[in-house]
Amino acid sequence: MILLTAVIAGLTLGLIRAKIGNRPYRPFSFRWGWMVAAALILQWLAFGFPLTRTIYPDEAASISLVLSQSILLIFAWFNRKIPGFWLLTIGLVMNLLVIIANGGFMPISPDTVQWLRGDPVTAGWEVGERLGTGKDVVLPVEQTKLEFLSDRFRTPDNPYYRVAFSAGDVLIALGAFWLLWSVGGRFERNSGKEI
Repeated sequence: MILLTAVIAGLTLGLIRAKIGNRPYRPFSFRWGWMVAAALILQWLAFGFPLTRTIYPDEAASISLVLSQSILLIFAWFNRKIPGFWLLTIGLVMNLLVIIANGGFMPISPDTVQWLRGDPVTAGWEVGERLGTGKDVVLPVEQTKLEFLSDRFRTPDNPYYRVAFSAGDVLIALGAFWLLWSVGGRFERNSGKEI
């Protein structure tokens, strides 16, 4: 959800920036854009599509997550010269490292799971196991490798909307925001002037 917020804010402010500067809002041309579609399809089949996410064994789901994150990282690297992509790349590396270090899933602490669900006890989840059909694995902080990169940050406490996210997610969101905002005031390559 942090990424969606960054995309909406970046797009809105980029459009406003273009309007104020009397410039067209012209998106960048991405290299290897099909890789994003491939990565999203992999994640959607493993974690989003109801007919397949329940039959995916944990091993296949973790392979799908690592593979899709790797594809996104390669895409970001190919586009690293576009504004915001160096932040996206660093965020993707951070997430991929913690996912690989913890068996192919993003670690999340039992305390954070209880906070997310509002459960006083472990209702429907167990420590050391994958959290439902999602991308997370519930691990105690002391058993989590690279814990500082895990889904450890939380949105402000609200009983209707709770999300946990990682430091990598923050950098990915900032990169997406920067990319969309910068489109509203692009520079000409040859002259260095803003168009």
